[in-house]
Amino acid sequence: MSDVPVVVGLGPVDPALVVPYLPDDALFVADPSAADLAVAEGAIVRAAFDVDRGLLARMPRLRVAARTGVGVDRVDVAAAAERGVAVAVTPGSNSRAVAEGAFAMVCSLVKRVGESHAFVASGRWGGEPVPVPGDLFGKTLAVLGFGRIGRVIAGFGEAFGMRVIVHDPFVRAEAYENVSLEEAVRRADAVTLHLPGGGGELLPIELLRTARSGLVLVNCARADLVRTETLRAALDEGALGGIGLDVFETEPVRDHPLAGHPRALLSPHTTGLSEGATATTFRMAAEAVSEVLAGRSPAHVATV
Repeated sequence: MSDVPVVVGLGPVDPALVVPYLPDDALFVADPSAADLAVAEGAIVRAAFDVDRGLLARMPRLRVAARTGVGVDRVDVAAAAERGVAVAVTPGSNSRAVAEGAFAMVCSLVKRVGESHAFVASGRWGGEPVPVPGDLFGKTLAVLGFGRIGRVIAGFGEAFGMRVIVHDPFVRAEAYENVSLEEAVRRADAVTLHLPGGGGELLPIELLRTARSGLVLVNCARADLVRTETLRAALDEGALGGIGLDVFETEPVRDHPLAGHPRALLSPHTTGLSEGATATTFRMAAEAVSEVLAGRSPAHVATV
């Protein structure tokens, strides 16, 4: 085994999605043993897998760890750098998938699709007033965060005839109106979040109380941008008319306070895991491994 470069999967990795992009002489091991880890020169790392000092110590020949995605919260990048291990990431591989998922939530909540289905399925049609769907055309979509995902979802909103406003503390949108966070919340009929977390709660209850009644809020970015308690209070008070969440403070989530709420949509952090996005992510990760094994630097590397 030591005569050929060994690449291991850390977390579930479908060989069919990576082997075609690895060197012809490489051996891919999807379920590595301790012996496989000891000789592995490359690793394809899933988001939920921890790469810490202990694991790196058990992989003395490792040259590259390629993350399927861009988050490296579970990777000790500093420890990897000390060992000369490149930590590659795959930016942009799932941007469109996340944007599609987020905008699908916006559409579903505005049109009250889930409520309408439950209304018919429960036999209430004919006995109670029907859920009245809202409109997208002519309404205002606030995109908070104008990176790869934000740009795509802004285009979706524009295609549906929405007025698009943008708030991003780091990037200026050339084609759309740039506004403050406070103005974005105050003017929007729907808000979608695409900013990094880690800076405290972005949307506290006091700010949400300034919104138009019935505001739809979708978070497919980071759970800490708005706390669950804030969302529940805003729903109960009527400050929010609908909530879509694909990210949670603890995952997998159990007994979420908004589970079963008629105006909440919860998905298991899968908006970025469409079939096409998954294939692209694995391809980019495998290509990064191949670059390092060939003595070159991968296109996208995480730094300390």
